[in-house]
Amino acid sequence: MKSIVLLSGPVGAGKTTVAHELVALSPAPVACIEGDKFWFFIAKGDKKQGRNRQFKMIMTAMTASSLPYAVAGHETILDFSIPPWFLDTARTIARVRDVPLDYVVLRPSEKICAARAAARAEGTIADYSGYHELYESFEIAQRHLIEDDAGDAKAVAARIRKGLDAATFRLEA
Repeated sequence: MKSIVLLSGPVGAGKTTVAHELVALSPAPVACIEGDKFWFFIAKGDKKQGRNRQFKMIMTAMTASSLPYAVAGHETILDFSIPPWFLDTARTIARVRDVPLDYVVLRPSEKICAARAAARAEGTIADYSGYHELYESFEIAQRHLIEDDAGDAKAVAARIRKGLDAATFRLEA
């Protein structure tokens, strides 16, 4: 059994780019789940349900879908903006199969995140102000934060790989 690596951070932090580099550095077998794809599973949303409720539902679904990979021996990298307030739910899901969880938060400056979000090829975010609260929510995850404005994705992934190997990012069950 391997761990599920919750590779998190605010929108524009570089999670997907770093996830690809982390896969390259990680020993096989590895699974990588890009959480943004889960938004497309909602064919018709319920406007009464609200975006926050859908956000939690999607995080729950993607975390649960990671379990079979980890149980089968794949280190599973889950790439999504998973705020610290969701960690208790993630722990509950992982406990079902005694799967260990690692939590890594990429959090470059808000200015860098906003610039990256504005420069995206798909899903461009011109006004980052609506994401400020999400950005700030990661502040409490101090032990899990990587705040690096200058490091390239390969260097950040190498730092994460070293931390995963040393269990630096492991969450308590």
